[in-house]
Amino acid sequence: ARWLEKQAEVRVAVLSGRGRMFCAGLDFMSFAAMAEDDPAKALPLEERTHGLCNKPQFAAYAWHELPVPVIAAIRGGALGGGLQVALGADIRIASEDAKIAIAETQWGLVPDMSGFALARRLLRDDVLRQLTYTAQRIDGNRACALGLITETAQDPLERAFEIARQIAARSPSAIRGSKRLINGLDDQSSSEILLAESREQGAVIGKPHQVEAVMANLEKREPVFD
Repeated sequence: ARWLEKQAEVRVAVLSGRGRMFCAGLDFMSFAAMAEDDPAKALPLEERTHGLCNKPQFAAYAWHELPVPVIAAIRGGALGGGLQVALGADIRIASEDAKIAIAETQWGLVPDMSGFALARRLLRDDVLRQLTYTAQRIDGNRACALGLITETAQDPLERAFEIARQIAARSPSAIRGSKRLINGLDDQSSSEILLAESREQGAVIGKPHQVEAVMANLEKREPVFD
């Protein structure tokens, strides 16, 4: 994510798993280190090493902070920490039979990779509590109905790239500005949001990307953004 953040030409990112799973969550070898209970090996979780986050939290929250939209394509499953990584994305596409779970309590842990900061905007409070307390696995259809998943697709990766192409065809400046505005909705007052809208609009209106978007629409052609 840090590398992508520096690539000015990037317009959208797609996250997917290499194998049959999006991400199964915690590496079970980590449990052995926990069992040793060696304070010297313990990660200083309260230390903020990556802006608002510690290192594990940043693995998921980095995608939320990335300047461009991020789409997660979920097949097989997104469990525990894997789900939290997916929650960092702007849009989540899952197969109908994908296995989705806030699985940490099954292993005596709490979700601690920024999942709560991200899920609060998606789920009702009581639903978030039920899924967290029970570690229940739900399929893609149920996750979509609850709001954890944006939509389901037979081929999540193909659908993710379809949406990515639509986003990439829009003004990069407008897309980045829109993401900044949406990211601020939870933590800003109405007056702050209204002022932010004005600032973002002032930064794009009349500029080359916005002019090209208008001309392309008038000339009924695909826009070309530098």
